[in-house]
Amino acid sequence: MRVPDGRWLAIPRYGKLAAPATSRIPVHFPIVPFELFIGLRYTRAKRRNHFISIISLISMLGIALGVGALIVVLSVMNGFQKEVRDRMLAVVSHIQISGADGVLADWEKTAAEAARNSEVVASAPYVSGQGVLSYGGGARFALVRGILPQREVGVTDLAQQIKLGSLEALRPGEFNIILGVDLARAIGAGIGDKILLISPEGQMTPAGMVPRLKQFTLVAIFEAGHFEYDSGLALMHIEDAQKLYRLGDKVSGVRLKLKDLFAAQHVAQELQESLSGDVFVADWSRQNRNWFLAVKTEKRMMFIILALIIAVAAFNIVSTLVMAVTDKQADIAILRTLGASPLSITKIFIVQGALIGVIGTLLGVGGGILLTLNLDTVVSAIEHLFGVQFLSKDIYFITNMPTDLRAADVTAIGAVSLFLGLAATLYPSWRAAKINPADALRYE
Repeated sequence: MRVPDGRWLAIPRYGKLAAPATSRIPVHFPIVPFELFIGLRYTRAKRRNHFISIISLISMLGIALGVGALIVVLSVMNGFQKEVRDRMLAVVSHIQISGADGVLADWEKTAAEAARNSEVVASAPYVSGQGVLSYGGGARFALVRGILPQREVGVTDLAQQIKLGSLEALRPGEFNIILGVDLARAIGAGIGDKILLISPEGQMTPAGMVPRLKQFTLVAIFEAGHFEYDSGLALMHIEDAQKLYRLGDKVSGVRLKLKDLFAAQHVAQELQESLSGDVFVADWSRQNRNWFLAVKTEKRMMFIILALIIAVAAFNIVSTLVMAVTDKQADIAILRTLGASPLSITKIFIVQGALIGVIGTLLGVGGGILLTLNLDTVVSAIEHLFGVQFLSKDIYFITNMPTDLRAADVTAIGAVSLFLGLAATLYPSWRAAKINPADALRYE
């Protein structure tokens, strides 16, 4: 448009107003939504009320702290879960196939049928039973498992868990036995000792039911790092177990190892439908269902609890924008007078509040990932500085702080943080749009 002195003034639809030009050539401006421009300007401009800037900074740091803490905590919980799961799977197979009545007649046929599935890489038969181990004055109940050593190494990592002796020491007919480290310690037995195994399945005599007794030689001790198995599992050769429990050439079932352990549930369903005979198929998560459900519930509750930190910081954005709206009433009135719609005013303050949430989230995600990747170093420095040890070797099997950083967790945390930050801007922005220009300018 032409001003009275004959010069040109370019008034773009978007962008800031231009100063009168010194020539008659119009000035062109980049097309930027003015709501975004003003919102960013309010964010970086020096306010008369510095208290608003402090609250904004606190809100940003609060969101960053909550996001970072949530990433680190969930990564540590994932790490512990992975560590326990790996130690559990050193003794437990990915999939277990058992007879419906606890006995499987033709295990080789079942193993061959299961091998047709492309995910199955190894199989091994087993005999499962119960008994009481006695040595000296000590006695302890135990789960007894008969295995075929040359095939067992294909489905578990048990051979790597042997601390004394070897898995090959289990030879048919010699009635040798391998115990978990805590079980051997509980009854006071060592390598070479003769251990009495009492089977609850007794035999009928003229004097009544008498439990079957058999003496075994302790030839090896394993340590899986999982208390349930270290304190309650005894291994013997499968032929010795068949004789002990009078199974003949039958077994309790077949254990399988898969290419991908996380596909176990899907593969188990496929095998249940494809295998012949009356069999029951269970994957590793189902065999330890209570433990995994407890961990899953704990993670979910921890996520909710720590997300409250982010929510508290997001509520600070509300107070920040409410004070900003009060501080900028005159500016809002002028913009409304110039033709800005209530929706445009709303967008201005949404931009201002959302920027706090975005920066806080990015700082939290970056800091959380960096801390998680270097958690061992940080924990070691804290232990050295204060002379403490968080995971003592005398108490815990896991002496380091395991972490498992998952992209899905980071994405979910970031999305929740951005959502809460955006939601916190809605009420102050709506309140800004409701300001009456006449009332706001009355005392200016």
